[in-house]
Amino acid sequence: MSVATSGPTGGSSSGSILDRERIVAKAGFNRWLVPPAALAVHLCIGMAYGFSVFWLPLSKALTGTDEAACKDISLLAALTTTTCNWRVADIQIMYTLFFVVLGSAAALWGGWLERVGPRRAGVVATFCWCGGMVVSAIGIMVHQLWLVWLGGIIGGVGLGLGYISPVSTLIKWFPDRRGMATGMAIMGFGGGAMIGSPLANILINQFKGPDGPGVWQTFLVMAALYFVFMLAGSFGYRIPPAGWRPDGWTPPAAAQRAMITHGHVHLDNAHKTPQFWLIWAVLCLNVSAGIGVIGMASPMLQEIFAGKLIGHPELGFDQLDPGQKVAIATIGAAFAGLISLFNIGGRFFWASMSDKLGRKMTYCVFFVLGLVLYAAAPSLARAGSVALFVLAVGVILSMYGGGFATVPAYLADIFGTQFVGAIHGRLLTAWSVAGIVGPILVGYIREAELALKVPKDHVYDVTFYVLAVFLIIGLLCNLAIKQLASRWFMSDAQVAALQAKTATANAAGGSFGIGRGGLNGPAMLAWLAVGLPILWGVWTTLQKAAPLFN
Repeated sequence: MSVATSGPTGGSSSGSILDRERIVAKAGFNRWLVPPAALAVHLCIGMAYGFSVFWLPLSKALTGTDEAACKDISLLAALTTTTCNWRVADIQIMYTLFFVVLGSAAALWGGWLERVGPRRAGVVATFCWCGGMVVSAIGIMVHQLWLVWLGGIIGGVGLGLGYISPVSTLIKWFPDRRGMATGMAIMGFGGGAMIGSPLANILINQFKGPDGPGVWQTFLVMAALYFVFMLAGSFGYRIPPAGWRPDGWTPPAAAQRAMITHGHVHLDNAHKTPQFWLIWAVLCLNVSAGIGVIGMASPMLQEIFAGKLIGHPELGFDQLDPGQKVAIATIGAAFAGLISLFNIGGRFFWASMSDKLGRKMTYCVFFVLGLVLYAAAPSLARAGSVALFVLAVGVILSMYGGGFATVPAYLADIFGTQFVGAIHGRLLTAWSVAGIVGPILVGYIREAELALKVPKDHVYDVTFYVLAVFLIIGLLCNLAIKQLASRWFMSDAQVAALQAKTATANAAGGSFGIGRGGLNGPAMLAWLAVGLPILWGVWTTLQKAAPLFN
């Protein structure tokens, strides 16, 4: 197989190992090496979900401060103060920056990613994510909150590029199982906190002392570890040659799978279609509902069940003494960890199921089943069944994760695979919006209910009903999605011109001896490299969550 060496501008290339043309797979390459490479990147950037472990230690970084003088400090003053501890609410803005910038970066540079290929994008993501942690570590060392935020912005760019870098690649490697392929990678993003949070706790306890809480040292160590893993994953990316398909696989006839197109829509036209905005709304509504629950999971469980969690069902939350509140806070943290496990599992399970059910039907299941569970949650809470409530919320969060993992395959079905990574990047602006709407809505409703003197064990009832309305609207949007009209698709000549640099001598297509091998020795080693940390995270999470079912 010949490999083109022309650069992205059409001139002669110096042959950089990051060039898209240099990562076209050759005969003998095993496609099962690509998912663990994607997982290596996603498990690292997925720690963005777990940064809450740093907030409390950072809020107590300075000792001997004048708390009275710092009590009413403004946000602007907090950005540069070196004498006052930071408020948790001010530090948490870093978390918001992560996900707002993630969607913006994915939208802005998705087209660039498609031109340069996943390896170069993955390497840039590595430097941004790990570099952002280093900048934040410096900010912690010199106690400058603006530097911590700047690290969050830089890291957010890494999140956006790292998140979408393997999407189109995996879809092209697994046209026979698009949902499963993206589910394997994107479940890593949900699992990053499951591994990173306990690791961060271990490191903080190792480094903390009289001089500080040990957070900046933890940032630097984790940045170094993530740098190695993300670079290894990025250099593991390969793209199939144009026209490649798995041995023995034939694309299904249009009559069999009407919602799966055989054409390709250009990036410049995708957002002009109603289908793009309907899928955008579907993702935004599904994520808004789920992320609102994630953000309040721990306090929600504590306030609803209170004394029931520690064998005192007669005690409401406000009747607990400080020691009892510490005990239920520990259980609440375990609940947050457990639902992250559902989030991860749902990404793989539901995305794989979508290969059988179809993407549209899978989202219908999300919205209908989610509607039932959201509506039933207040009744489960009143019944006092902790296990059933936890299970219901777990299933809800599995569909939250499943929505993320299924949507790239949904886009590929509707718009084709040529620009699916860039189209997915633009769609992730829905995540940015949902990341603001969901938590703010849930927080506002809670505060409004408390102001009305609603008992704390009933304060989330309205929240669940409002989120159920979100799902009804999402269901209607999903039902409205139809197959694209032929006028939106590029011509065969346009597609051939775009694919020329990755074409093979055999223009008729076929496997070219590429993609075979299954889970052979090298693939097993690659899977072990990412699988062992996942197993450690699962075991740690299950140990902490066991009290919920006692």
